Amino acid sequence: MNKHEAMAERFEANRTHLWAVAYRMLGSVSEAEDAVQESWLRLSRADTSGVENMSGWLTTVVARVCLDMLRSRNSRREDSLAEVPEPVVSRENAIDPEHEAVLADSVGIALLVVLDTLNPSERLAFVLHDIFAVPFVEIAPIVGRSPAAARQLASRARRRVRGASTGSRVDLRPLSIVPEGNPNRRREIVSAFLAASRAGDFDALLSMLDPDVVLRADQTAVAVGANNEVSGAAAVAGTFAGRARVAQLALVDGVVEAVWAQGGQPRVVFSFTITEGKIVEINLLADPERLNRLDLTILNDRRACTQRV
Repeated sequence: MNKHEAMAERFEANRTHLWAVAYRMLGSVSEAEDAVQESWLRLSRADTSGVENMSGWLTTVVARVCLDMLRSRNSRREDSLAEVPEPVVSRENAIDPEHEAVLADSVGIALLVVLDTLNPSERLAFVLHDIFAVPFVEIAPIVGRSPAAARQLASRARRRVRGASTGSRVDLRPLSIVPEGNPNRRREIVSAFLAASRAGDFDALLSMLDPDVVLRADQTAVAVGANNEVSGAAAVAGTFAGRARVAQLALVDGVVEAVWAQGGQPRVVFSFTITEGKIVEINLLADPERLNRLDLTILNDRRACTQRV
């Protein structure tokens, strides 16, 4: 394998992640494709012999590309791309309009609309940190600020996003995929929650839940017996105690969640919102069409079994 082929292989291994970052940054399928392609061009022209973390390096590159595109968009005073879907122009990687609409719904049109009200630097800081767990020390040079200033950008953005979700009836449940802090810490929390659930350890479950935690289920999950909504730590702990025996850790669009799979086919995704080490929201996603749009990797202690679902 020559140098170019090796570089292409490393890029392809990160393509899904890069596209996810670009789509949440830009809210447009075609612009996300353009950003990923530009990232490849920059990689092909760069000397990466000293790069140890290629995924982190490429995430920084695609973030810079998206930031430039957002700033250019703002300068042209374009209409919101979250409100008016962008037509797909690439034939090679074409996504039909119906698929694009479904994709937008899976991320959350409401979330994209709120993100579109943020300035480019706020949007980048929020997306990279709150959705993809990139530390502020890495975000800071992208936006040309100190780590403390980058943290403030994300904090302002977070308040506006959360304010929109509580100040209106817009469904912002896709925010439940947002991880907080170190992704390893998130994995520890989700893993401990599953272990306590299997063991029926009510007290352990209670200790991991925010007092005002909310458990929500989509219509498919409700149809097979789940409650539409359960509120409060005691009630949610009681719902899970002694259950979730076959649930497994999983990466869902690159974020640690949990999944119940049957015959190798995912049936329910448990999506967690974690704030300051406490679980504040759990969403049960069982709609087959929605599950089919997720990039999901089932994890266990010994190996990771990857599958596209």
